[in-house]
Amino acid sequence: MSPTRLSTVVLDARDAHELAGFYLRLLGYEIRAEEPDWVLIGPPDGGTGLSFQTEPEYVPPVWPTRNPGEQQMMLHLDIEVDDLEGEVERAVREGATLHAHQPQDDVRVLLDPSGHPFCLWVRS
Repeated sequence: MSPTRLSTVVLDARDAHELAGFYLRLLGYEIRAEEPDWVLIGPPDGGTGLSFQTEPEYVPPVWPTRNPGEQQMMLHLDIEVDDLEGEVERAVREGATLHAHQPQDDVRVLLDPSGHPFCLWVRS
């Protein structure tokens, strides 16, 4: 085993528990650990987790970048799905917003409830 391994990616939000709830529903993950301002979720069968941290001064990123000085997207999640349109509809029902800018036919860019861009995509 490598002496180092990626255990989680942490997304800041105004409310860590609210955003964790969105991704729990979207991904079918389970809560692995939680504190008042932090939540770790992950797949039921193990694997890399996804964490959320409450940041009172959180500012949603802007994508695509429009103006110098605006908070830019620093990362995004790519989520592979089998039924792109069906999963987009489900994500929207769970609280996501379909972004106006859609750069590819086999990818849909959405914003989670905290404004983080994420992509749903299908293998071509």
